[in-house]
Amino acid sequence: MADLAPATAGWDTLRDEPGPDTVRCLGLYAKLTAGVTVVTALDGTGRPTGMTVSALTSLSARPPLVLACLRGSSRTLNALRAQGAFAVSLLTAHQRPVADLFADPSVPPGRRFAGSHVRQVLGLPVLADALAWSVCLVEDVRPYGDHHVVVGRVMAVEVNGGRPLLWHDRGFHTLTGFRELPADD
Repeated sequence: MADLAPATAGWDTLRDEPGPDTVRCLGLYAKLTAGVTVVTALDGTGRPTGMTVSALTSLSARPPLVLACLRGSSRTLNALRAQGAFAVSLLTAHQRPVADLFADPSVPPGRRFAGSHVRQVLGLPVLADALAWSVCLVEDVRPYGDHHVVVGRVMAVEVNGGRPLLWHDRGFHTLTGFRELPADD
């Protein structure tokens, strides 16, 4: 049997290969389907700021934790780090204009909230007509590549009705023909 070990001592093919290029990775990431969320916080002057995020997931039920990935250069990331708190609003299918507004870097932070029904919960802005929202305390923030992973401890929650706005293949989508599949045995 041939020895398949690399000729160079200490070479780890999985870790030492350069990996796929950015375009191929982005192609993979585009196939992930995610709910669309707006993450909000207060800046250093107490004004609201926020951004559209598609990378939000539950992390733990006890303690209640969520995980969000935010661009390293975002004003929202800077605000939540400084204030130690943030809110997440899960958008409904009819809130695509809200997602577009909060995703547009040319729109000033204050104008992003115009036209949305906003509530203050524990001092933070939440989109009141969202599918669901939560207010979180920052537990941890760590940089990874061009984004930061933010872990938040959920302090308040509201769940409403409706269908989610989804992000898939570089575009917004909604659930159609939705039915639950039978559980596998």
